[in-house]
Amino acid sequence: MIARRGVAHGSGLGKVRWVVERTFAWLHQFKRLRIRYERHADLHQGLLELACSLICLRRLRASF
Repeated sequence: MIARRGVAHGSGLGKVRWVVERTFAWLHQFKRLRIRYERHADLHQGLLELACSLICLRRLRASF
């Protein structure tokens, strides 16, 4: 059972749930990752790494 946002769970599950949800939302901005067109896993992995790099670059650029 995952804790609701902002509510502590007795076992500690769900403490950082929003981090995962936010990351998936950022990755879904890239259409080729949201709808998987690639049949080969290595191409999908490469696009996933490229998307993560672009997200990090945008976050760093915004902080300076």
